[in-house]
Amino acid sequence: MKIAVAQINPTVGDITGNMHQIIDAINRAKKKPVDLVIFPELSIIGYPPKDLLLKKSFIHRNKEALTEIIDSSQNISVIVGFVDESQGNLYNAAAFINNGKLLEVHHKMHLPNYDVFDEKRYFQPGKKATVVELQGKKIGINVCEDIWMDDGPARAQQEAGAELIINISASPFQAGKWKIREELLSRRAREHQVAILYANTVGGQDDLIFDGRSYLFNPQGTLLAQGKSFQEDFMLLPEYTDTKASGILNSEEEAEEIYSALILGIKDYVHKNGFSTVVIGLSGGIDSALTAALAVQALGKDQVVGVSMPSTFSSAGSIADAQQLAQNLGIRLEIIPIKEMYKTYLQDLSPQFKGTAFNVAEENLQARIRGNILMALSNKFGYLVLATGNKSELSVGYATLYGDMCGGLAVISDVLKTKVYQVARYFNQQAGYACIPEASLVKEPSAELRENQKDSDSLPPYEILDPILQAYVENDRSKEEIIAMGFDKNIVSKVIKMVDRNEYKRQQAAVGIRITLRAFGSGRRMPITNGWGE
Repeated sequence: MKIAVAQINPTVGDITGNMHQIIDAINRAKKKPVDLVIFPELSIIGYPPKDLLLKKSFIHRNKEALTEIIDSSQNISVIVGFVDESQGNLYNAAAFINNGKLLEVHHKMHLPNYDVFDEKRYFQPGKKATVVELQGKKIGINVCEDIWMDDGPARAQQEAGAELIINISASPFQAGKWKIREELLSRRAREHQVAILYANTVGGQDDLIFDGRSYLFNPQGTLLAQGKSFQEDFMLLPEYTDTKASGILNSEEEAEEIYSALILGIKDYVHKNGFSTVVIGLSGGIDSALTAALAVQALGKDQVVGVSMPSTFSSAGSIADAQQLAQNLGIRLEIIPIKEMYKTYLQDLSPQFKGTAFNVAEENLQARIRGNILMALSNKFGYLVLATGNKSELSVGYATLYGDMCGGLAVISDVLKTKVYQVARYFNQQAGYACIPEASLVKEPSAELRENQKDSDSLPPYEILDPILQAYVENDRSKEEIIAMGFDKNIVSKVIKMVDRNEYKRQQAAVGIRITLRAFGSGRRMPITNGWGE
């Protein structure tokens, strides 16, 4: 039996476009020829569809698309993800189609309801571990979370005689998750003595990235085939009973993974939302430099516009670094000084500010002027503004609401500052020279909103701050647990207080690309009014 996996990049809600992708892949499979072609979880409607599932017209169109796919499946077998409806209930489902007929439907039995997942809001769990027969061989079909469960559907399917289990999935990316997936799938194959075929989706959807990397393991748990990372793929698979390993060594380092994920996230967010060009405020610092570099990789240099907005406190070096970066990347750079605008603001506010000392109000005026300029360019020319703040800043509120937080997509908002440097150095390594100027990599971080300002004036050094944030935000460690890790009690207390009191900012921030176990966004839902403080 010849099997193929179509690792496609669907768009949530674009049922017609997704359907055409699926039918095109079916026709491609027929030409090979292939006996069975497999598509990812909910590939007809995209994942996650969220409250689109509450629209009856959406469910109806999904069914119509399934009918068209069935009609296009003459002389081939297909497994495809869709939404099934029965007696008023919705099911996350996999359709098994053979020679133009729908023969079986598997309803996802285990519905994830944690982190970014809330499938119990929409779906009912299935009750049957589905096994189908094709060319005299029994095949178990299940969906995503089903394969993660010990003593789940895979066991029942193996006991029913399945020698191959096919899992269609939409598993979001996080750095290093491939290792967990590979270990799990290999273990499932060994413990049940069945081959495991895992078909994952690929692409960016709002804050989520799907990294592809579909897999085939034989019954001994040996990896036989692997789909591309962060790219669409059409995999022609070896026999699932083969014993020869694929020879694939998945050796991607964390910086490389993050780099690839962010590029895919930018590309899909921009294109799927109808934009072509992005605009970025270039300060000469590392965050805006990395954001611009990633945008050029995702979109091309002609679709990226940089804007330098020097103020009274901008150093000559920072302006020069922004100019050098733009030259290296080949992007257009607009220079719009804000000194006079800033003076006008201060002059007009002088009656209200009279008798007060220079403080955060005057600092943040500069950031908000810059945000206004970027949004004006966005409105005038249809650009998408890319916000440039990192996760460390977003965590502790070291960012200006309606200022540098302005944007439609916050590219590195899930990347801690220390990792920003790692990814930037990886980018330069790939470029073969210091495309991101070395000065941006080595100078002490500063918002440059007052004389001689440094981030370390307000924050612990990032080498200390980032592990505390990782423990508190991503791993939900308590204050006492973090202190027990060896961090200073006063610093830990200060950091936790800063994180908790800045929830209101994060809930007004642009959507950010998720690359960690716990990003700010759909997977972390904290109250703004919060008296817990531990």
